[in-house]
Amino acid sequence: MQINLKVPDLNAGDFSHLTITRQINQVVGEFPDSSTPITLIGSSLGGLTSAYLGEKYLQVERLILLAPAFGFLSHWLSQLGTDKIQQWQQEKYLSIYHYGEKKELPLSYNFITDARQYQEHLLQRPIPTLILHGKEDEVIPIQSSRDFARSRPWVKLIELDSDHALNNVIDDIWQAIYSFLSISY
Repeated sequence: MQINLKVPDLNAGDFSHLTITRQINQVVGEFPDSSTPITLIGSSLGGLTSAYLGEKYLQVERLILLAPAFGFLSHWLSQLGTDKIQQWQQEKYLSIYHYGEKKELPLSYNFITDARQYQEHLLQRPIPTLILHGKEDEVIPIQSSRDFARSRPWVKLIELDSDHALNNVIDDIWQAIYSFLSISY
């Protein structure tokens, strides 16, 4: 079997102006013709983006989400605190540590404005979904994935002995994905 795999850079070369809407539009631009079924694999914010794509596009037939950023906005904003959020809004940009670049980069406040329009409780399309999430995730608490899966019987959550990066459980992840895709066909 031949698999066509695309790995878009969701930063699109411009992390400073990142939004969920931009990510959604970018990924949709990569979709093949509408008759081709798609499985999306997304990690962290890319996992959240994949969930919104799965809700809206019937072409998406399966989701594999690694430490998806469910509840990230409320979690993150509470960690930042009111003063830091007000400063961000006034100054328009806030330095955020970018794990891929391994350095601080400015992020526009438009990221928050855009993210507020997305409501996770509306993600109700019964699409086969596998979530792999580390029990020691320091970025997105595993409880967010537990809460998401609890009311959606089509979601399978596998809790792993790992953190947000999931680097120490790569073999477990591949085995879970293989099993999920084998069952889904």
